[in-house]
Parts: sequence; structure tokens; C-alpha cells
Amino acid sequence: MELLYLLFSIVFTSFTTLILSLILPFHALLRRLVSSRASSSSSSDEAEPISLYEGTVYHQRRHPVHHSFQYRVRYALIDIDRAPHAPPNHLSPDEARRITGTNGTILLLTIPPSVGYEQNPLSVYYCYDVEESATCLKKCIAEVTNTPWAERVTFIFNPHSDLVAKALHVSPFMDMLGSWNIKASDPGDYLSISISVHHPEFGNYFTASLKAKKLHSSSASDHAVFFWLMPHKVAVWIYWHAIKLWWKNVQFIQHPRYATPTYRDEALIRDRNLQCCGFSAERENKKDCLSSEASPRDRWFRWIDAKWPWS
Repeated sequence: MELLYLLFSIVFTSFTTLILSLILPFHALLRRLVSSRASSSSSSDEAEPISLYEGTVYHQRRHPVHHSFQYRVRYALIDIDRAPHAPPNHLSPDEARRITGTNGTILLLTIPPSVGYEQNPLSVYYCYDVEESATCLKKCIAEVTNTPWAERVTFIFNPHSDLVAKALHVSPFMDMLGSWNIKASDPGDYLSISISVHHPEFGNYFTASLKAKKLHSSSASDHAVFFWLMPHKVAVWIYWHAIKLWWKNVQFIQHPRYATPTYRDEALIRDRNLQCCGFSAERENKKDCLSSEASPRDRWFRWIDAKWPWS
């Protein structure tokens, strides 16, 4: 049944993309006329609320087979306090500040929707604190979305380095026992994000990274054209390499909601264990580690369920 839903989704998205892509040149021309008039009547030197980045996503799997790939990607870094039209279905800046306990700027790194379609495996909020006139990156919030279910888990992490229990069925070729070691640089002319999966049995067997450079050219001023089909390209890469893993006989793992409906609660327990005891193969799945040490404050997680037809 899920295969039929997937085929329906692909057909519907393809039709919508075609129609909106045909309209896109007219919208682009209209926006250019409006923006040229607005720029001629405005003398403000204030920095733009949206910065554009272009870079490379790299994946490497080392178990049970070796499989790696990379692809070019484009991202927007959005000051969501100042942007006139922030992407929908994301946290507001006030929500992000409340969740992280920060008081400064909130920047959102994401791939904006294009011609009716959105595909964002990972979006990151950079949450800044202002202390004695100095601004520093204090916390980050990750939004991880799985394909094709479009479920989402959102959680806080320390950008310098953090270990977070895997809390979402991100890939049908990975079980839920791994933990994410995640790190993010303070975005400037360059930015980087790295995630490695630590598993109690397989060790550090998967790595993903994003390295991107900020674009300063005015040739990318039309964001709709700049991001045209970017979400679609990401989706194609995800499905294509899923087929390759299946062809290599990597085990297909059913969504845990069928076999283990309490997988989210179990992820919370494993995350408390990680904060208290760190990672080790012996401690990863034990629930009694907390009893011998001070219990840490629970990490903030939020899940969003899949929408129809995946719900």
C-alpha cells in the first residue's frame, strides 16, 4: 500500500511541478520589475535577511556494505526575524528563543520549497545570545525530516559537538539503535555540518556532511530561479541511492511504529543515558545508568507525525 502512495505522490508532484515551472518565468519577470522599482526608491544599506549558500552533501556508509555518494546542493540562510516571507512549517524566532533560552538573532538554514514541492532532510536553526554587547552562537536546533513519510523530529543540540539518540526512522536501511554525533560551525563565508552515526554493534558506520560557501554574486537575486527543482534533485538522490542499497542486498527495515510503537519513549531514555554516561556499546541500551549518577535535564524533542497518505 505504501508503494502505491509513493507512486501517487510522485505522479502528483510531477504534474504540479510541470505546471508551476511553466508559470515561473512570468513570475520571475514580474518580481524583477517590482524589485527594480523598489530598489530605485530605497536607499537603505541594511544587510539582506537571506544569504545564499552553495556546496556539497557527502554520505558514506561502511556497514554492511561500503556505499558513498555526493551531490551539489543550494541552501538559504534566513534571518527569520527580518525576512518578509520565511518558509512555512518551521519554528518562529520567538519559539526558537524560548526553546533554547537565547535572546539574540535566529538564523534558519534550509532549502526553500520550489514549484510546489519541499524536501528538507535537515534544517538547522542557529540561535545566538547577546552577552555584554558580544554575540555568540549558543545553541542550535535541528529539524530532521524522513523520506517519504515526511515525519519530523526537532531537537536542541550543542553546535560545538553533541551526541543525540536517534529519534526518527530516517532511513529504511538503518535501525533505531544508533546515536547521532552532530557538529555545526558558525555560518559565515563558509559553513559546515557533520553527522556521524554511532551504533552499539557496528560502531561509527555512517557519516554525512554538508560543506557550503556563501555566494556574494547578485546573479542569484531571484531566489525562485536559484532554487528551481533543488528539492526535487535532493529527492531523486535519496530514492536513487535507496534503490542502490536495496540492489546491494542491504536489509530493509520496517518503520518502528509497526513493531515498536514506543520507539520515541525509548529514544528519550537512550538520550538521557547518553547525556549522563556518554556513548559505549555496553551502556547504549541500558536504562539503569542514570540511577548511579546525577540525572541530567531532559533534552527538548518534538515530533510531528506523517500527514496523509502516510499517516
